[in-house]
Amino acid sequence: MPVSYLRNLPALAWVALSATGSLALPAAAQSEGVSNGLAGAYLAGRAATYESDFSAAADYYTRALVRDPANPVLMENVIFAQLAQGNVKRAIPVAKRLAESGVRSQVGNIVLVGAQVLAQDYQAIIERDREARQIHPLVDGLLDAWAHMGAGSVDDALVAFDAIAKQEGLRPFADYHKALALASAGNYGGAEALFAAEDGKLTRMSRRAALARIEIQSQLGENALALATLDEAFGGGFDPTLADMRQRLEAGEALGFNIASTAQDGIAEVFFTLAAVMNGEAANDFVLMYARMAAALSPEHVDAVLLSAELLDQLGRYELSITTYKQVPRAHPDYYAAEMGRAEALRRAAKPDAAVEVLEQLVGEFPTLPQVSISLGDLLRQQEDYAGAVAAYDTALEHMPESSGSRWFLLYARGISLERLSQWPRAEADFRAALVLRPDSPQVLNYLGYSLVEKEDKLDEALDMIERAVAARPDSGYIVDSLGWVLYRLGRYDEAVAHMERAVELMPVDPVVNDHLGDVYWAVGRQREAEFQWKRALSFIRSGEGDGEADPDRIRSKLDIGLDAVLQQEGAKPLHFANEG
Repeated sequence: MPVSYLRNLPALAWVALSATGSLALPAAAQSEGVSNGLAGAYLAGRAATYESDFSAAADYYTRALVRDPANPVLMENVIFAQLAQGNVKRAIPVAKRLAESGVRSQVGNIVLVGAQVLAQDYQAIIERDREARQIHPLVDGLLDAWAHMGAGSVDDALVAFDAIAKQEGLRPFADYHKALALASAGNYGGAEALFAAEDGKLTRMSRRAALARIEIQSQLGENALALATLDEAFGGGFDPTLADMRQRLEAGEALGFNIASTAQDGIAEVFFTLAAVMNGEAANDFVLMYARMAAALSPEHVDAVLLSAELLDQLGRYELSITTYKQVPRAHPDYYAAEMGRAEALRRAAKPDAAVEVLEQLVGEFPTLPQVSISLGDLLRQQEDYAGAVAAYDTALEHMPESSGSRWFLLYARGISLERLSQWPRAEADFRAALVLRPDSPQVLNYLGYSLVEKEDKLDEALDMIERAVAARPDSGYIVDSLGWVLYRLGRYDEAVAHMERAVELMPVDPVVNDHLGDVYWAVGRQREAEFQWKRALSFIRSGEGDGEADPDRIRSKLDIGLDAVLQQEGAKPLHFANEG
């Protein structure tokens, strides 16, 4: 059974973990800041925070803090902005000042714990004021347990893990970290027993849980069992990390236990666990706090680095995301994942050429990894480099297993690129091959059917395909437009009207759909409405650009002389003969 990346946890746990603190600023403190003449720097920092521009926010809030060094609101914002950038050491002094002022701050407490871990002062974590230094119920409990491990008291740590397990909805987290703690102390048998309980339920908690169990089984000298766990958890989807593990296990090598070999690594895993659970459930900047602290405590925690970079990408901080992705060493098995993430961030930062360069280099390093070639092909297709896209898809298909569930989509994508290159026989072959693998795919049915309509070839078959696509996706404007258009091409104008009107309802500002509705209106004698739709279509085409099918010059000609005259000039059949021959 494939691992589920922490998405199969009890619902109550989700409720408990999604209750997050707020970084919103107290109104009284905001007023105090303004009254002290700090409005300029404070408001600029606040604006930068809304834009997730953490560097600018840290700068502006620090300037304001210089003028008002005791302002807790400013201190909290400086701490958060520095932590979001990964500058934990810069956040520590401010967090200590904030704590000394008696203010309770979640982000401040995260940084304070991080400072104590980096100083290896686990006793300070154990003896902290739990009420004043609260972070999160789950985090606080796991911190206590791992701090006891760091202080050398395994028995106290196990008691703490068991206490967390008794809280409703939190047992999976407690058992997972208890297993890691046992393994870090050399008790691999006890750790394996926890993973094996309830038919291996804990193993399916996340990718990292599965990897931890594989390492533990290898430490027990059970490489065959570890290989079976690898197969069960990940199926046939092997990335370089998994391929490396498989090769070493098959060679009889004992894998090291690297997930959490020390108390510091264990506490880093605590922060990462919460970040992974909240990812997609809480605000990205909130999740980023935990991911950044995990990476700061364990720089080799590549999953925390990758999650931080992904969150920054989603927040629109592309340059910071790119920099974070580059922290993953080239020698690390997950380097390919970091480079693919960096390429995506470059694309989103409007640097497609740089993204292509990254992916081309990655294809050179991982030529047999289909996903890299697929990403390159997709990017080149978006850039309308269809020949390059076809070459990339060729490489991907060469190395993709015939049994792969995503092979149909790759054939579909290559078919699109071939169609754009006017290599229709090859394109049609790819589309039909994709339909063999996925007979009811609305995307493929629509694209192939629409292409046949445009070529006035096999129109009856095309109509059947598009009707099946509409049945599967009745709210897709593109597909409904295709149905209206094939009816128009078949000369069934009256039937086409309702479908084209529905398509315009679904996609009111699409130039192609509006242009098509204009043609249909003209065909049924509604000329004034046709002219209105053509004018709308023109208004939706950006200046100086065509839209492929929505040719602005052709639309202007239709407005000047009418559709019948345009068809005559083009040597096309008159409307009332469209269904003949």
